[in-house]
Amino acid sequence: QVQLAESGGGFVQPGDSLRLSCAASGRTGSVTVMGWFRQPPGKDREFVALISRAGVSSFYTDSVKGRFTISRDNAQNTVYLHMDSLKPTDTAVYYCAATNKPADYFSSTRFRTPSNFHSWGQGTQVTVSS
Repeated sequence: QVQLAESGGGFVQPGDSLRLSCAASGRTGSVTVMGWFRQPPGKDREFVALISRAGVSSFYTDSVKGRFTISRDNAQNTVYLHMDSLKPTDTAVYYCAATNKPADYFSSTRFRTPSNFHSWGQGTQVTVSS
């Protein structure tokens, strides 16, 4: 069992930056890929970014490429999502997720779905508004 706890959400203005953190605890040795998903108001949960165990491979959804950066510190069992140039369309509850599937499994976009992650945090709200 892996427990995940997100932090760092908040209310920001368009163009601002924010960094989300996700601390993992429990049986973290089995975790390979860590990811971030988000759920905008009234919509389904959607993929944002993921990163391999060593941090060598990462994937992003098109709408955040060039603005968001995912990173991880395995010594601290923590994954981060640094978000720049935030837009109102980034408003959502952001969830951290973990899986034991290999990173190359996610080279295809069709596998970057919530069903391929087995552990989830409680979510943190990010609101972007002027």
